[in-house]
Parts: sequence; structure tokens; C-alpha cells
Amino acid sequence: MAGLSAMEKKLAEFKCNTNEAIQLKLVRFPEDLEDDNTTFNPEYSHQVFGDDEVAFGYKGLKILLYYNAGNLSTLFRIEYTSKVNENFDCVEADDVESKIRKIIPPGFCTSTDDFVSLLEKEVNFKPFGTLLHTYSVHNEEAGEDITYQIYQADMTCPGFREYHERLQTFLMWFIETASFIDVDDERWNYFLVFEKYNKDGATLFATVGYMTVYNYYVYPDKTRPRVSQMLILPPFQGEGHGAQLFETVHRYYMSSPTVLDITAEDPSENYVKLRDFVLVKLCQDLPCFSPEKLMQGFSQEMVTEAQQKLKINKQHTRRVYEILRLRATDMGDPEQSRGYRLDVKKRLIGPYKKKQRELAKMRRCLRPEELTNQLNQIDLNMQHEQLEESFQQLVSDYRRILERLAQA
Repeated sequence: MAGLSAMEKKLAEFKCNTNEAIQLKLVRFPEDLEDDNTTFNPEYSHQVFGDDEVAFGYKGLKILLYYNAGNLSTLFRIEYTSKVNENFDCVEADDVESKIRKIIPPGFCTSTDDFVSLLEKEVNFKPFGTLLHTYSVHNEEAGEDITYQIYQADMTCPGFREYHERLQTFLMWFIETASFIDVDDERWNYFLVFEKYNKDGATLFATVGYMTVYNYYVYPDKTRPRVSQMLILPPFQGEGHGAQLFETVHRYYMSSPTVLDITAEDPSENYVKLRDFVLVKLCQDLPCFSPEKLMQGFSQEMVTEAQQKLKINKQHTRRVYEILRLRATDMGDPEQSRGYRLDVKKRLIGPYKKKQRELAKMRRCLRPEELTNQLNQIDLNMQHEQLEESFQQLVSDYRRILERLAQA
């Protein structure tokens, strides 16, 4: 048993956390290759290395995935200080290379020299598709405004299919349930964000992020665009690019008379907050959202105007209403505060009431009526507590959106 324990300890030394082992870069200049400040790591690696996010068989494992900042030509190399050998009976190292090869397209470099030679060709790279929007962000470190552009592309753009194959590999590292899409389906739209920067007097473009949208058919003659994937690459996060991309895409579809409304597939919590911010920004000047009408409660007029003018569905319009009503409400006034709390809780309580009805029916069949009533009362008290917690969390989220809106 002692020998087994010693062996287990020995084997444990050859386990590597793949979120730490994978090193990503967006390279603009050769010196970026040796600059640790340009390196970033995945948030997830379970889809490639399993739920434990561990690679076995190596010490000091480094999985280098470096991309040219624009075209995303790739350098892939594995480094380690030591590897398990035949001294470990019936134990083999994980085939890390094969796992990575499954998600990155062929044609990558394994030599730094080859990668640097491709870097020199970045001056020829230009964004794909049609320019939709240009905006600037002030960079404190550089002391200047940096220009960004958003494009809409499709698979008919020369070179875009190959570029997209490289771009989508980032999804595996930063979206928990990511999957690659069927690019041969013509109902997909692609929206890309690029940074313009200067290198030796020339203007070059660096990939910032992207969004994919699928256009679902709605009988008889409409479509419902549904956002599938959205990613701003880590070096650019926290600079407002997500909001710029979301609003640009929303405005792109708003201009189409065949679009019914715009939705999202299994949105993350961060995506919902981003969507709330942008939709509130778009809706706040609509007449139906004036402070006077907000205080009268949620109305069909709001639903109709938001859907017809901005392609926003009823569920999202309701959240916009609650956020804007919070801004119009004096929460220090007991009457106004109570009115707002009851209005929001009336929406939140729906699922709780449904659950309570289901529990009541089930327990009437299984237990004596006296016990059923007592248990239901306990459940009801618990649900009231959960309802209050949900309300307080919602108000906290809404306040942050309003603070961001005030700074925009």
C-alpha cells in the first residue's frame, strides 16, 4: 500500500492543468513572441482535455498556440521539461498533439522562423466583407484614440472560410458549451471586429472579436435572427467592444423589413447584461418609455413600439421597462418604492406560483391533508425568501446598467 501511495504521488507530478499549460498570443511584432505580457490563457479546456482539464504525462508542459493578429495564421508547438517513460508500468502520456490537432485546421506552423515569415505578410491582410461601423476608443497607455471597424461577411468572401476555421478555435477556450457551426448553411451571418494599427508606416488590421447569427424562418415571410456565438478576445475585453458589436448587429437587422425580432441562443449571464445595456440605450428615447408612461406600468404600447421600431421581443422589452422604470422611480419614496417592488415581483413570482400548484397537487395524493398544508406553508415561506433575493439581485444588476448608461 505504501508503494502504491508513492507511485500515485510520483504520477501526480506528471499532471498539468491545461488552462495554465495552454499559452495563447495574438502576435503583431516578432518581439511579441518573447513578451509574457502578450500571453493569455483559456478560461476552459474541458472540451479538449476532459472535465478535469488535466493533461497527464508531462512536467512543465507548455502548449503554444500563437496567432498572427490579423490573418490568424497559427504557430502550434508543444514544450515540456520531462515526460513519463517505460519506467511507469502500463502508463502512457496523453497524446496532447492529437487532441489539439482535432480543433485547429491544418496548415499551421511548427517553426518560429516560418511563423515570423508569415507575420511579414500581414500587411496584405484586409478585413472581409462589408464595413458597417467605425468607432474609436481612447487608450490611456498609448495616450491616443484607436480606431476599430465592424464588418459583415459570408462564405463567398475569398479566404474567409479558411480564416473563420482559425478564428472559431478560440471558442473552445472561452465559451463553456461552444461548438463549431455548419458553415455551408447559407442562413449564417458573420460579424467581425478589427483594430486598425500602424506598423512601419503601413496600416494593418488585428482581429478583436466576432459574432455569428443564424436567420430562422418565421411563417409566412419573416426571419428571426438568433445570436449563436459572440466572443471578444481577452486582450480587448473590458473596452466596450461587445456593446459596439451588439448594437451594430442589432441596427443591421433593424433596417430589414423582413426581420420579426432578434433573439439569442442560450445566452450567458454576461451576454444578458450586455443585451440589457444596449437595448435600454436604444429604447430610452422612445415616446412609450417616457417617465410618465413608465410609472403607469408595462403596456402593450411598449411591446408594439419596441418590436416594430427596434425588433425587440416582448420578454426583452419587459426587462427594458423594469430598468427604465427603476431610473424614473424615487426608491427613497415608500409609495414609489413599494409600487416598483410589487410590479417586478409580479413578474418574478410566476414560476413560483406554478411550482406551488404542482407541489400542492402532488402532495394531496401522497400525504394527509394537514401535513400537506403545513409543508406547503414551509415551501411558500422559502419561496418568498427566494423571491426577495431574486428581486434584490435584479435591482443590483439594473443599477449597474443604469450607471454604465449614465457614463456612455
